[in-house]
Amino acid sequence: MLKAAVIGVGYLGQFHAQKIAESSQAELVAVCDIDLQRAQEIAAKYNTTAYQDYRQIIDQVDTVNIVTPTKSHFAVAHEFLEQGIHTLIEKPISTTTEEAQTLIDLAKARNATLQVGHLERFNNAVKAITPYINSPRFIESTRLAPFKLRGSDVNVILDLMIHDIDIIHSILKANIVDIRATGARAVSNSIDIANARIEFDNGCIANVTASRISLHTERKLQIFCQQHYLTADLNRKKITLHNKSTEELYPGIPRIVKKTDQFEQGDALKEQIEAFFNSINTNTPPLVSGIDGKHALMTATQITQLIKQHNEKHPHLEKSS
Repeated sequence: MLKAAVIGVGYLGQFHAQKIAESSQAELVAVCDIDLQRAQEIAAKYNTTAYQDYRQIIDQVDTVNIVTPTKSHFAVAHEFLEQGIHTLIEKPISTTTEEAQTLIDLAKARNATLQVGHLERFNNAVKAITPYINSPRFIESTRLAPFKLRGSDVNVILDLMIHDIDIIHSILKANIVDIRATGARAVSNSIDIANARIEFDNGCIANVTASRISLHTERKLQIFCQQHYLTADLNRKKITLHNKSTEELYPGIPRIVKKTDQFEQGDALKEQIEAFFNSINTNTPPLVSGIDGKHALMTATQITQLIKQHNEKHPHLEKSS
């Protein structure tokens, strides 16, 4: 049994604690939070010990889940990785790619597993599309959500869009040759809505949109390949495949037929954590590595910088309405 702890037991961290407490691969030996009362509440719920200072548990654990605000990811992860403790960091991996690379190098030097919490990789709909992807030509993703205070410590690119950036990188495994982006503030002090057009060296184009000022939640992905295209509703766990049929709609024009598959909601967080523990126990690479986290962060950072540069040229766009 791995001895595990959760650092940061706010809204999301409490669910990490729950999944670990239910796991057959690990024992939840501690939860830590700068709000000691909150840590004590969660510790009592899952029959473990509460701490305010995460440094107090370094010699007690084999593995940690870091679910703190993004700005603290690097400092906290560095402490544990330095001691060879396996680490799962919620996305984004850190605030800069330089920090991300430092963590990657440290994990390798200390023979510690480093996994990044890009949860959508464990979404049943995302997992189901893999067999149908063949030389994608165009990808379009849309991720809309109402504004929530949690997550607003970073802009919408790092909060929401980075999920789709990671999925697209995992699908294409290609290099970016050009990015064009636009975005704006709306309700917070950072970018709340953004769109990016990303061109890859294999010729594929990805059009990625994210908003946290929507009145409804939407997570959709469309992938256009040479012979077919598919749509994935990541909320409803549904994929629809559109194929040419042998019948003709008009002379020389094939009829398009569609097939829809519905998948169970599943428990992506549980799967993510169990996959992390399994990676440790079998000494195999995690599904979402530190390098994956760095690549997603690098693209998200480029998009952020391009939007800021664009808005600096047009100051009226930066005026909060």
